[in-house]
Amino acid sequence: MKIKYLLVVILIGFLCTIVGTLFKIQHWQFADEIFTLGSLIKVIFIVLLIWKILSSDKSKDFLNW
Repeated sequence: MKIKYLLVVILIGFLCTIVGTLFKIQHWQFADEIFTLGSLIKVIFIVLLIWKILSSDKSKDFLNW
């Protein structure tokens, strides 16, 4: 997995969290679900990042854009 895909995952996580927060401020439906989804995506990002770092042989391979 390339690092650019991990960046996309974290950006989607932050976007979901921001949208969930805005929904929560406006007291709209599904705010908790969207906020939870964003947090879950961020946890998935952390797990994938740790897996990427541990499975990389060299630091040069880590940034394989």
